[in-house]
Amino acid sequence: LPSVLCLGDCQLQTPCRIQKCTTDFVSLTSHLNSALQGFDLEFCKALRAYSACTYRNSKVCRGNLVYHSAVLGISDLMSQRNCSKDGPTSSTNPEVTHEPCNYSGHTEAREHQGREKTSPSTYLFCGLFGDPHLRTFKDHFQTCKVEGAWPLVDNNYLSVQVTNVPVVPGSSATATNKITIIFKSYQDCTDQKVYQAVTDDLPGAFVDGTTSGGDGNTKSLRIVEKVSGKYVEMHAKYIGTTLYIRQLGHYLTLAIRMPQELVMAYEESQDLQLCVNGCPSSERIDYSGHLPLPVMGQLLLQGGAAHPWSVYTLETATTKCQEKMLVKDIYFYSCVFDLLTTGDANFTAAAHSALQDVEALHPRKEHWHIFPDSGGDGVGKGSKFSVGRGLVCLILVAFL
Repeated sequence: LPSVLCLGDCQLQTPCRIQKCTTDFVSLTSHLNSALQGFDLEFCKALRAYSACTYRNSKVCRGNLVYHSAVLGISDLMSQRNCSKDGPTSSTNPEVTHEPCNYSGHTEAREHQGREKTSPSTYLFCGLFGDPHLRTFKDHFQTCKVEGAWPLVDNNYLSVQVTNVPVVPGSSATATNKITIIFKSYQDCTDQKVYQAVTDDLPGAFVDGTTSGGDGNTKSLRIVEKVSGKYVEMHAKYIGTTLYIRQLGHYLTLAIRMPQELVMAYEESQDLQLCVNGCPSSERIDYSGHLPLPVMGQLLLQGGAAHPWSVYTLETATTKCQEKMLVKDIYFYSCVFDLLTTGDANFTAAAHSALQDVEALHPRKEHWHIFPDSGGDGVGKGSKFSVGRGLVCLILVAFL
């Protein structure tokens, strides 16, 4: 009993600092990425520093179970990573190094330095395809006419403008035939770069002929041509932004993923952004998310005459869309709408590709599919699509 009391007195006089050792190890390793080169080297240096810290506290911590667990854990980790016991150790006051033109590394460094936390997973998605159908950064789904040139994105870092033209005479539906993208000059990461695509001219380079921005091997901005003349990707590492542009049939589609804090970095005069605030109500074809489907491909023109622009019926359009899209979500119904409106089967591929882009870029899997009656602006209650033949009159009114 006296020895136990003595041990207690000793620990009070010189406390066991195993918790400090553990905290330092976590600090040394929290920013490391096991997928990157040099991980094992840095991890072993941190382990040796951890081991040295426990050794310095071995006498005062000899009766501490947490201490003994830590010693065993260090030994196991050293064996797993093939770490030698002798070698360099990490400093207990690590400085997180990061590439100045790497957005994800920059946010991690800010968090480590104790600044306001910005989660690297806080990304937003916007997409435009078809007649056109718009999915905003808020995951609202709208179908709009927006004929002519309109800004999709316009913030301090990026500007994206689309130009839409009528698809068929007598219909309010339009589709995108031109996309202009401006990556604004940013510190030493890139000079201003402009990209422009029009129908049948989807280049794999910026307008100045280059395929990247940034100095040397950093390439903080680059274009990757996936399918010549049909599909390009743009990766702006310095702002954590990715864009996909495709040509399907005669029209273009676009998908973009961008960090929320950068999306919201714009002036009051830049508030007309379709990706941010959606289409103006006067430009909407849908009614609170309710897409009126033309029946039997008939569009009612002024004067009351119907013109059969589409060769599809509701049944054949549904069957055609089901070939590529098994889930009857908003993308499926948009496909049906586009086929009945235009008769152009390429719009099936556009809807399917748009959903694939969502799956590739949207950060939250549970939000990939939007259903007509799932709630939220653009797909709210009572917004189920009209497919009944008894609603022909209501369906056709949308195209007057």
